[in-house]
Amino acid sequence: TDRIIDVHGVQVRYFQRKEFIKKYLPHIRYLSQSIGTLYAPEMSDALSRIANRIDLMHTHMPFVYPTHVTARVAFRSSIPLFYHQRGVFDPERLKFRSLKKRLALTFFEIPILHRATTLIGLTEAECESYKLLGVTTPCKVIPNGIRIPESANVLADAITLSPLQISSQHTVVLFMSRMHPIKGADKLIDAFIRIAPQNSNALLVMAGPDEFCQEASFIAKVHSAGIANRVRFAGMVEGDIKIALLNRANLFVLPSSAEGFSMAILEALAHKTAVLISPGCNFPEVKSVGAGLIVEPKVEDLERALRELLAKPDDLAEMGKKGHSLVTNHYSWDCITSKMIDTYEEGIMRHRRERKIERN
Repeated sequence: TDRIIDVHGVQVRYFQRKEFIKKYLPHIRYLSQSIGTLYAPEMSDALSRIANRIDLMHTHMPFVYPTHVTARVAFRSSIPLFYHQRGVFDPERLKFRSLKKRLALTFFEIPILHRATTLIGLTEAECESYKLLGVTTPCKVIPNGIRIPESANVLADAITLSPLQISSQHTVVLFMSRMHPIKGADKLIDAFIRIAPQNSNALLVMAGPDEFCQEASFIAKVHSAGIANRVRFAGMVEGDIKIALLNRANLFVLPSSAEGFSMAILEALAHKTAVLISPGCNFPEVKSVGAGLIVEPKVEDLERALRELLAKPDDLAEMGKKGHSLVTNHYSWDCITSKMIDTYEEGIMRHRRERKIERN
């Protein structure tokens, strides 16, 4: 944290996070916990020292100190500021801990949004969510990109997944995301319980960190339903096991109420896996190219879609191929970085024109 280091060819400087509430109110248990602002006081001076060598600044998350201090330095030094929200301003997400977010929006985020050079939306829905906040700053849609994986190694994947006891006969339904109420894991569990008796080969794999302590209740629920042997709880997965699950899954399901632009969906499609998602995932191309289905995140709708999809395994394979073609042609890093560079260049030129007008 005291120097610039090389990370895959990129110069990176890390800063130590400080918990200022914990420092001044250590004995008040609730207040002394992290408030999530990522307060790193050394960033301000470090950014100021290099401001005259910077062509642009690009922040990637609202409600955190690094974004606020970067914006302050950018405005003070007349540096173009590019601003990502990454789904945080979705109206459904703003309902969660809404009072704290409304205060932060009023006093910090919206003033930054008005003065930024360019806003970045992962989807058209994100550009609309900026407008709902009363912000008219130019917005460009640039989705996430992904590295297109190499062909799956079936034997290696089977060995990697052996602790999960997934056989070649299983039709694997995969949930891979945070265990958070907004992600809809509870609705998927309930829908799977309903379809399990008629789909004896179906196996549900729940992979992801148990962020809201939901897993214990899920385990109790599947035991009560008599299908505990049909559901695997893999916890947080990464590396080889994550890749193996994506390769092995027949169907990826994310019934989320609100997403920016889910990397998990992109990864599933890139691994030739059909997907079942909700409108809140903001990925309508899934339906238009035939890579999967989009249904409301309700138990009845998920149940109906699961029955339809699991009844036709050959269709799932064909959907997976169409999804792979979609991400290869439109979401590879070559496509996305070209869009980002064009956006940077346009924003820099517009910023220069506006400064020239102000001086005159």
